[in-house]
Amino acid sequence: MSEDQNQHSEEGSFKEQIMRALEEGRKNREADATKKTHTRPESSKVKKDANDDDDLASSYERLFGNRRDKKDTTASEQKSESSKKEIKKEEPPKEPKTEAVPKKKVSDSDSISKSEERKENKRIKAEKKKAIEEEKRSSKIQNKKSTTHSNDSRKSVTAVPSKKESKAESEKESLTNEHVEEEPSIFQRIGEKFEELRQMDEEFEGDLSEESNLKRAERRKEDRVVRKIVYILTIGILIVAGILAISGYNYVSAGLKPLDKNDKKLVQVEVPSGSSNRQIGDILEDGDVIRDGMVFNFYTKFKNLTNFQAGYYQFSPNMTLDQISKELQQGGSAEPLDDASKLTVPEGYDVDKIASLVAKKTDFKKEDFIKVMKDEKFFDQLKAQYPDLLTDAGNAKDVRYRLEGYLFPATYNVHKNRSLEDLVTQMVDTTNQILTPYYSQIKEKGLNVQEVMTLASLVEKEGVTQSDRKKIAQVFFNRIEAQMPLQSDISILYALGEHKEVVTIKDTEVDSPYNLYTNTGYGPGPFDNPSQEAIQAVLDPTKNDYYYFVADISTGKVYYAKTYEEHMELVEKYVNKEK
Repeated sequence: MSEDQNQHSEEGSFKEQIMRALEEGRKNREADATKKTHTRPESSKVKKDANDDDDLASSYERLFGNRRDKKDTTASEQKSESSKKEIKKEEPPKEPKTEAVPKKKVSDSDSISKSEERKENKRIKAEKKKAIEEEKRSSKIQNKKSTTHSNDSRKSVTAVPSKKESKAESEKESLTNEHVEEEPSIFQRIGEKFEELRQMDEEFEGDLSEESNLKRAERRKEDRVVRKIVYILTIGILIVAGILAISGYNYVSAGLKPLDKNDKKLVQVEVPSGSSNRQIGDILEDGDVIRDGMVFNFYTKFKNLTNFQAGYYQFSPNMTLDQISKELQQGGSAEPLDDASKLTVPEGYDVDKIASLVAKKTDFKKEDFIKVMKDEKFFDQLKAQYPDLLTDAGNAKDVRYRLEGYLFPATYNVHKNRSLEDLVTQMVDTTNQILTPYYSQIKEKGLNVQEVMTLASLVEKEGVTQSDRKKIAQVFFNRIEAQMPLQSDISILYALGEHKEVVTIKDTEVDSPYNLYTNTGYGPGPFDNPSQEAIQAVLDPTKNDYYYFVADISTGKVYYAKTYEEHMELVEKYVNKEK
């Protein structure tokens, strides 16, 4: 037998005992009441009945109260269901009729009392029915306390009491009903608990959320600080790296340039046999020929320049690293050199003047130098070696010397064991080095190398300052665009083959393709060997709308004019003033 069934059995026997005790007590009280009806005052009877009812109620409450406190909610619900079944099965017989007491002749007050008692019984039955319905309704609510189920069960099985008992019972039942009505259901309690838990969870989540928000705020603050530090460090590193990069670039760039392009003084150095590129660089740096020996070492390795020869060399601070490297590849002198072995070609010298200078400074003759200038086979060899430089010169017509303009003005070493061809090749190679950075710019301007070198040769002689050279170059471009002859006196002097201070009108009528007074365009080719500054002036002229210019012979200042009339006024003012 299960625990629930044992509980139901014990509860049923316990109820039967109570019912029998209540029934015996009721019969005894009725018997006593019948005997003392006429002898005891009504007030004392009512009072005793009330006391008895109170005693009965207290006993009832004490018996059932202790019992119900020991039951849990689940057992109470099961007991409530079993109690309802026992009510139907073990409902005590109806209240015994008063015939059990010997019939006596009753007074009017007894008949009234019985009438009231019947009414009271009806009322109790109605209340009993109501209590049963209430009990059914309460059984459906699972969270009703065990005390409520016990009280309802006991009330439902109580026999119909007397007037006193029924009155106390009704009061007790009404109190119980009120207690039941006030008692919340299990769903309500669960709901309340759930609401409390939800509120606690919300508060907890709120606390967690607030704490989480604080932590997130702190993390964001820390992240901002970290990002700021990283940003500052990154900027600092970039700035330092930029400064180092710029400094390194400037240092290397300066190391690649001549130490002093205006210093033509010759410095003699000795390169021992077996010297490495780094050792040669240190020798040149110590001799104040180059700026940095390490840069020279890196430069020669980057250019893959090898086969440097031992010997004595004379270099000047205005020489580039490439010029020095080529000298080292050609080899030095086995004996110390003197100044007589150096040949310096001034800016603006033509082939005839250079030939005279070579004959004066070396053991070579002028005629031998001119012969090399006219050697077409030798020119073709140079053109194959320097195609970007000499292709346009090879295509030119009516030129006097194809290498005119391509013998760069600089200082060269003239060794006894070298030929004139070696010296000329060295000059052409230097020109190629100077023009290499400008080849793409020449193509972008729609020019060729021959045209650039031709205008540069004119600008070299017509202007003294770089500012005037750039303005004069633009005047030549303006006249070419307007299909006007350049009318440069330099072209007349070259055509005449003479060097005169003043060009006459008769001179301007000389029959020569180099006469730019009678011929339009650039002419056959260069008229001398221009400097790098003159070449730069042609490639980057100063924009203007002038078509004429004239120079003051005494001061060298150049004046510009837009019309021929303005030009003639300037000629009379600055050229013919001394005549």
